[in-house]
Amino acid sequence: MTGSLPPGGAVLGADELAARWADAWRPERVAERLGGVGVPWCVAAGWALDLFRGGQSRPHGDLEIAVPVAGFPQVRDRFPEYAFDAVGSGRVWAAAEDEALAATHQTWVRDPASGQFLFDVFREPHEGGTWICRRDESLRLPYDTVIERTADDIPYLVPELVLLFKAKEPRPKDHADFDGVLPLLGQTRREALGGWLMRMHPGHPWLAGLTMQ
Repeated sequence: MTGSLPPGGAVLGADELAARWADAWRPERVAERLGGVGVPWCVAAGWALDLFRGGQSRPHGDLEIAVPVAGFPQVRDRFPEYAFDAVGSGRVWAAAEDEALAATHQTWVRDPASGQFLFDVFREPHEGGTWICRRDESLRLPYDTVIERTADDIPYLVPELVLLFKAKEPRPKDHADFDGVLPLLGQTRREALGGWLMRMHPGHPWLAGLTMQ
């Protein structure tokens, strides 16, 4: 991701966004389309926590997946009938070309016939098989330690990393996600999340919960 955004890009209002995300896909549908792809992709954000839990805990306004940036073309090729719009700083570049893609890390997959957004693709930094946290490049982990799978073989980002991303500016649903997942986190996961929070968000209110037995 480069430092400056290209000109243009549409600003969509909250009501329009909600309406255009109303038909967002579920993880099973994306996983079916990406079966066998040679890219270490995974479901991210709130849906990832529900896959870890083993059931849906709340409504989800969208679906996010994460892919290594170099593997994005392989993922995009699995959806030739859809458009990929780049998103950044509240703007959307429809059917984004290289300049907008290079300046952003988020991509909304859109049905060009209906205008509906189907799922969100995070194009993540990496070095080969090593995942790199886009908010702190010193946090680097092998892909096989940041992705787990459901019994149905749907890959998802491990909950301790999902919660780390949610911790930056937590909304009510993020606090609820933390409270709901916390009892399921073993000591190793709690220690990992606690260490990352102390480094990136010292004094975060979730730290107290992680240390309670």
